[in-house]
Formats: sequence, structure tokens, C-alpha cells
Amino acid sequence: MTGPLRGFKVIEMVGLGPAPFCAMMLADMGAEVIRIDQKRKPSAAVFPMLDTRFDVLARGRRSIALDLKNPGGAAAVLGLVAGADALIEGYRPGVMERLGLGPEPCLERNPKLVYGRMSGWGQTGPLARAAGHDINYIALSGALHAMGRPDEPPAPPLNLVGDFGGGAMMLAFGVVCALLETRTSGKGQVVDAAMSDGAALLTAMVYGLEGFGAWSNRRGANLFDGGAHFYGSYVCADGRFVAIGAIEPQFYGRLLQLLDIDDPDFLAQMDQEAWPELKARLAAVFKTRTREQWCELLEGTEACFAPVLDLDEAPAHPHNRARRTFIELDGVTQPAPVPRFSRTPAEAGRPPAAAGQHTEEVLADWGYGRDEIGAMKRAGIF
Repeated sequence: MTGPLRGFKVIEMVGLGPAPFCAMMLADMGAEVIRIDQKRKPSAAVFPMLDTRFDVLARGRRSIALDLKNPGGAAAVLGLVAGADALIEGYRPGVMERLGLGPEPCLERNPKLVYGRMSGWGQTGPLARAAGHDINYIALSGALHAMGRPDEPPAPPLNLVGDFGGGAMMLAFGVVCALLETRTSGKGQVVDAAMSDGAALLTAMVYGLEGFGAWSNRRGANLFDGGAHFYGSYVCADGRFVAIGAIEPQFYGRLLQLLDIDDPDFLAQMDQEAWPELKARLAAVFKTRTREQWCELLEGTEACFAPVLDLDEAPAHPHNRARRTFIELDGVTQPAPVPRFSRTPAEAGRPPAAAGQHTEEVLADWGYGRDEIGAMKRAGIF
């Protein structure tokens, strides 16, 4: 691995969604991340790509599978903890403690360990042990209410805001922050990353606008939520879509110029009362040409324009191809590691591994002797 986290060793207690995404980010940046799967894990029917090359979130790591309900399994994890810089887990509060792998025994075994915890509601609070998913966490943060059309229920933004933005990325940031602090203090600590907290943090600017009086709680009536005619998506003659984000006056002026609009009604750009009518009129303009025709006229200009690409189209766009925004790993197209580094480039590393694919290899690399590994195998630990 060549990324900026090269040399750091991380244990990932395998779960679903945000914790694996965090581990993928750390591995992309060069950390050696070992996935610890449960030997008798529950069915993954909801996510049939698990343990295959299509499990993109598992890229870049080796995998071991242990029977964590066997006391020897927990002991084996603690043995690995002794040589790790960080551990991340995404179980509901209390699960790691019941396995004998909570923060206390792990930090006792390795006082410098950064113990990263990912959960929906956090480790404390009245909802801490309640079940939930992304949509529930962003609902409580205030983020979900702001998304969607004004005459329809709030629309979930995939699971990007809670699971990945508010959850995985916050945990990755927290783990790296704690690793930096450990270099000074020589002490480890617990990082409590809650998706509900992280989703709330992502709304910081909106809360500022709302406090200032520049944001309404009415969906579709604001600058960034589709209310403004100059910031939104429009359907074209071929049924495809384009996105406009001409906020600044000079960009808005350029948009009107390229669209050949000289109607004085459009000059009152920030008149919110006029937005609905101007939006309808702009929609009629965009329906006069195909998406490709609009790209020929507007793409690359100061009009703040982009075509709305689907998942198949995005990797083929010339800009994405030039920057290698998408890569192919073991025949599977997927987003490349980001951000970019001038001296220590990140890389996706090895393809996703099946659960337990590297058990003996990893145990040996992390300091277990041949006799110890043989005894663990005979005891049914793996």
C-alpha cells in the first residue's frame, strides 16, 4: 500500500454499510485493515453480493473468520488488538461488550488503541439501543424534512447522508484524529460516531441560514432545495435531465445569455415570490432540446451546468475518465479512492475477499506461531 496511512494497522469487526465503508476509506489510504468476520454469521440474503467481487465496500483488505462466541475467538481478537493501532466496529451498543471485546479489555490489552464505534443513535441516550436505519437517523437530525418536493413526503437521499456521510466518513475522520492525538499523548481512546449526530453536523450551514432568517422549513422554497429556478434539475426533450446551479449573478447572467433569454422578469433573480413562475418558464425552455444538445451548448461554460448522468453513464463521461474518478477492480466498475495525494497516492488495493479467506495467513503475519494456529483450528475457533 502506498497511501498516507501506510504503516497503520486496523482491525475491522465486519458489519454492514457504514463501518465497512469507513474501513474501505482507511484501506484506500494505505492502512493495513484486517476484516474479522464471524465464522457463523447470519444469512446475508438482503445483500447477496457479500463475499463476492461485487462487495465493493470490502476492497483492499484481507479477511479472517473466527467463532466469536467461542472464548478462544475473543482471545484471538485480543491477541490481534495487541498489535493494532485502531479497531472499528459497527454493532449495536452492548454487542462488543457481550463478546468480551468492549473498549475496556481492548484498551487494557493495548493502551494506545483507538477504538472506533459506529452506531445509529450513539453509545448513550434514550434511543441508543433502538433499531434503526439511515432514514430514521436523518429524520431525527432535521435533514430529511428538508428534502423532496413540497407537496410530497420527504424523499430519502439514498443512504448517503446517514450511513456514509454522517456515519462512515465521520468515523474515519474521528479515527484519524485520534491516531494523531495518540502520537502526542501515547494514550488510546474511544471514538463514538453516531449517524444521527453526523447527519445533524452535515446540516450546519442550513441551520445557520435558518437562524439568520434565510431558510424556510417549507420544502422546495429555498436556495438549495429545488425552490430556486436557477438551482435544480430540468427534463429535456428526450426525457433525460440536466442540472443547473447558477447562483452567483455573473453565472446566472451567463445562463440567461446562453439560453437567449432577455425577458426582464428573469432579472429579479432573488425574488422568491417569482421563483415558481420562473421555474415553470425555464422548464419549458429546457424541454425544447435533448440533453445532448444542451450539453453541446452549456457544458464547460460559466452557466454552472451538468448533465444528470445515471450509474452507467457517469464512468464514461470524459471528465471522469480523465481524472480516473472510476476504476475497474476484478471486472467491477467502482469509484476510485479519494482524495488525491501528490506524493503518497491512494489505491484500491486487492479485490474483495470472501469471509475467512486469509485466516491462517493473517494470524501468522500478526505474530501467531504455527502451533498456536494449529491449536486454534483444532478448537474450532476458525
